Amino acid sequence: MNTTPHSQTPLANEHKAFFEKLLGAENAYFDEAHKRAYSYDATRKHYLPDGVLFPRNEADISEILKYCNEHKIIIIPRGAGSGFTGGTLAASGGVILSFEKHMNKILEIDLENLVAVVQPGVINSSLQKELAKLNLFYPPDPASMDFSSIGGNVSENAGGMRAAKYGITKDYVMALRAVLPNGDIIRAGKRTIKDVAGYNVAGILIASEGSLAVISEITLKLLALPKFKQTAMGVFDSVKSAMNAVYQTLAQGVSPVSMEFLDNLSIRAVEMKFNKGLPKEAGAILIADVDGNVKESVEADLAVLKEMFFKAGASEFKIAKDEAEAADIWFARRNCSQSINVYGTLKLNEDITVPRSKLPELLEGIEKVAQKYDFKIPCFGHTGDGNVHTNVMVEDKNDAKQVERGHEAITEIFKLAVKLGGTLSGEHGIGLSKAPFMKLAFSEAEMNLFRNIKKAFDPNNILNPFKMGL
Repeated sequence: MNTTPHSQTPLANEHKAFFEKLLGAENAYFDEAHKRAYSYDATRKHYLPDGVLFPRNEADISEILKYCNEHKIIIIPRGAGSGFTGGTLAASGGVILSFEKHMNKILEIDLENLVAVVQPGVINSSLQKELAKLNLFYPPDPASMDFSSIGGNVSENAGGMRAAKYGITKDYVMALRAVLPNGDIIRAGKRTIKDVAGYNVAGILIASEGSLAVISEITLKLLALPKFKQTAMGVFDSVKSAMNAVYQTLAQGVSPVSMEFLDNLSIRAVEMKFNKGLPKEAGAILIADVDGNVKESVEADLAVLKEMFFKAGASEFKIAKDEAEAADIWFARRNCSQSINVYGTLKLNEDITVPRSKLPELLEGIEKVAQKYDFKIPCFGHTGDGNVHTNVMVEDKNDAKQVERGHEAITEIFKLAVKLGGTLSGEHGIGLSKAPFMKLAFSEAEMNLFRNIKKAFDPNNILNPFKMGL
């Protein structure tokens, strides 16, 4: 398949008429305002779709796909449009299929089996709030949880700050309902803990970025909320000593809910923007949460955390006294992404992941890239699972040479991550922006396998085509 997005023939009036008759004019839009509203995501790139459809139910999705498959009309499934890689952009034209208007309901919370059944348009934090009322939680908590949808989280296999202990989206998807491009409706997975009958189709659909089928219903595993949680922060002279603290803590059998780091550039950026009293001279800070159902065990974990942090060279260790102080500690991490804009007008943000043991080597390599290209590259992220958000800051986005060098720096960082046994993306997906780099991480035989899987599901290539380098 061609990997370059291309323009398709504009949507004919007869196609518009079909969608309006099927959905009602209030759910099928082809005006400039709606097309523009659904033309972008967090990449800030814009591609106008030919229309925006709001299916009311699974039957609508089936009829839409059946018609589009027959007439070779491109369909782009879209959650909340909060992605960082262009996965929901209509780069080749086509029609946006949005779930935010109708298919946004929590269908069931099963207290006996500890599962929730949701539609794809449910916002992550909305589900979290409903579950908290029942003393339950759904662990995956991406930074975008207040506005990203569960369907989008599944399509990108989203992670979050709790991934160090609890895992990511794929670890909690028990079953899916989905509509194939020809309109057929399938079930993948079961509401059972064990199921080894047949291929793991649900596993293939997770992280497929809407390119294989349209997910219409999701069954999620839930956990009981821990009774106790505490937050701590360690201050270090260098990133390397902070990384050593991570290894030493985990080696002691302590599994923090989250273990997040900020390097010096990130710390300085937050301080410049918000003046929170952060240690501006620190090489790095580590922020960790520990939880459990026994207060003494949480306190014991904190004691180990403190011991290992100081053993690795921490100059300071602070335990939050209450929720307000914990929120203050977490403020820097939650706001560093927006803060680092002080270093430039264009942020080339990537979310590479390497084995935890390779984090020091990765960060040392990124520093060399920063020096080579004369860019500030602040780094922060999830040390507990080896996921680093690296940000090449281009001072002037209107300077074509600077932008080109910025992309050259990103290419070197990708090559470094792959060399260290890592991956191009830990949670943001591939979409359009990382598609050119797939050949760095996968052999031609592996890429051909991906293409064959795509063709088996979607022989007419109507579902979110040309994403992920396919």
